[in-house]
Amino acid sequence: MQFDIRRLDLYRKIPKDLTQPTSTGALISVCSVLFITFLFCSELLLFINTEVISELSVEDPVQHSEKIPVFINISLYKMECQYIGLDIQDDMGRHEVGFKDNTQKFPLGAGGEGCRFESFFLINKIPGNFHVSTHSSAAQPQNPDMNHRVHKLRFGMEMEEGKTVKGSFNSLEEVDKSKANPLSTHDYILRVVPTVYEDIQGTARYPYQYTYSYRDIVQYHHGGAAVPAIWFRYDLSPITVRHKEKRKPFYTFLTTVCAIVGGTFTVAGIIDSLIYTAYEVFRKAELGKLS
Repeated sequence: MQFDIRRLDLYRKIPKDLTQPTSTGALISVCSVLFITFLFCSELLLFINTEVISELSVEDPVQHSEKIPVFINISLYKMECQYIGLDIQDDMGRHEVGFKDNTQKFPLGAGGEGCRFESFFLINKIPGNFHVSTHSSAAQPQNPDMNHRVHKLRFGMEMEEGKTVKGSFNSLEEVDKSKANPLSTHDYILRVVPTVYEDIQGTARYPYQYTYSYRDIVQYHHGGAAVPAIWFRYDLSPITVRHKEKRKPFYTFLTTVCAIVGGTFTVAGIIDSLIYTAYEVFRKAELGKLS
């Protein structure tokens, strides 16, 4: 006895002359195709785009380096460049007065009465401070005024353009203290948080986030003269924030597409059957009344 493989067909075909097309069925079919197309495009965009997963851990993300790069860009509107310098201190005994490497000064104003100060330097991974002051200058200004605007203060690497991650990577951006007491010493207390950003290719960058609090005080030298400065006191958090780009697996995308297509056609078929059945019942009732 020969076995007919067609008996295993789960999708039996109905001859066309046994089917009846309807306007309602055509409308439901068109709406179903449009709905499937919309959902498919939405899922395709979600599959192509990456999502960023964030988690916290207790670790040192850059164990191969004991230093953290720092970049500062600040404008002092009433202090000439010849008086301004950068001093760096930490709890390991580092004390550099008048740090000059990778440092630039740009005069501001018509007479050069102001100065934009930029510097790139390295700090140890321990509590410390760096401050912009006149301590390294041989001659001190007659009327020191450290009122300023912080354009940028960055710890670690800079985030790549186009990467949108919520965080405080440049909390002091454009902070304006230009109208404070001219004799005030400005004190910023910074809490620095290590951060790792890993893209979809597995390339890692190591920016640092930070939060700050601020106070200003007037300090006097032993001779009675005010000695204003701009202090940045930092401490490192043991918590590391890790961001990682991920993309949905292809099998998830394929499963979702199958669910969209199958679910839409199933629901559309149920709706079409209900409408057709209701129409037939109504039509038979009308014919019964007429007879």
